[in-house]
Amino acid sequence: MARIVLQLEYEGTAYQGWQLQAGDRTVQYVVEQALAQICGHPVRLHGSGRTDAGVHARGLHAHFDTHRPRPLKAYREGVNALLPPDIVVRQVWQVPQTFHARFDARGKWYRYRLLLSSHRSPLLSRYSWQVAASLDVAAMRQAAALLEGRHDFAAFRSSSCVARTTEREIFSLILTEQAPELLIDVRGSGFLKNMVRILVGTLVDVGRGRLTPEQVGTILAGLNRQLAGRTAPPQGLCLMEVWYEKTALDGEMS
Repeated sequence: MARIVLQLEYEGTAYQGWQLQAGDRTVQYVVEQALAQICGHPVRLHGSGRTDAGVHARGLHAHFDTHRPRPLKAYREGVNALLPPDIVVRQVWQVPQTFHARFDARGKWYRYRLLLSSHRSPLLSRYSWQVAASLDVAAMRQAAALLEGRHDFAAFRSSSCVARTTEREIFSLILTEQAPELLIDVRGSGFLKNMVRILVGTLVDVGRGRLTPEQVGTILAGLNRQLAGRTAPPQGLCLMEVWYEKTALDGEMS
């Protein structure tokens, strides 16, 4: 039995997220169907995490097992030939059976893109949230600093989140102005359902003057989702990278 890891990039507009859902077209379903044709048997992928409907990924990892191993290039070139244009296998590894794409992940990097313009952009609309009002970025950075570190992020998760614990660590939360966009890069140990999008929605409220940075600290401590900002739209979010221990992906790579 061989365990294979794929690094996937996809444009999530046409999909109901990553995870399999009955009757819905998801990224996991489409990739599993392509893999089954290459492997000659049904395949079940185990992803490093889940992305919501409309969310994109540049570097989601997923592993699967096969009792009919092929040359690694078959899982890249062969599978890519069967995938639609909005999904691609970027890299492939063969790893020990002990490796798990989700449980061995040591951190993730998400990027959220805000379009700061009163005019819509057809070229950016699929990949950003248009915010017409000017934002106080300095105040947003003050609030972001309060969110860094290890905290209970119960106030920043979806009501449908089923995680057993709500404590997570944010390594860094950085805002970069690249006119006409504002990039929000969040790196952390892991994230609750909708956590990054709620963090962004809350920071935008700070930028608009609806909340002060100090109030964000109070919201964090209060653990009440109703006090935090809106859930930012999905299209602005992209899973940029998942990282592992240096030795975790030391197996054969294509």
